[in-house]
Amino acid sequence: MKGAKSKSESKKPESRLSVKKREAPKQKKAPVKKAKEAKDPNKPKRPASAFFVFMEDFRKQYKEKHPNNKSVSVVGKAGGEKWKSMSESEKAPFVAKAEKRKSEYDKTLQAYNKKLAEGKHDEEEEEEESDKSKSEVHDDEDDDDDSGE
Repeated sequence: MKGAKSKSESKKPESRLSVKKREAPKQKKAPVKKAKEAKDPNKPKRPASAFFVFMEDFRKQYKEKHPNNKSVSVVGKAGGEKWKSMSESEKAPFVAKAEKRKSEYDKTLQAYNKKLAEGKHDEEEEEEESDKSKSEVHDDEDDDDDSGE
């Protein structure tokens, strides 16, 4: 058996069967958060829903009945239970107030958006003018430097 391999030669570890050392697990990168747009303080606030209009009145009544109560959660839970137990006809005045506030909000929001659109247009024109004036100023400074020597 000239061509036969000896047992010592056949025991060489094959790359398929060998145990590979594991590298340290890669740390997961924190997901990149998208930057929130800065809130405009001049933007009108959204109107309260019918439930929150109801809660405005309910809080006053609840405080009168329970003056020693300091817990906000108790008032909220009591208000929620009362709202659920009310019929549609009992909720109607609050729904009407909420709709009125919503229509007023829509009007103010349209006016705000219109002002905002006009304001951006004006800012673009000012930027163009300021770029032109800056370049003219720099040209004048260069001319002054040459004549002063």
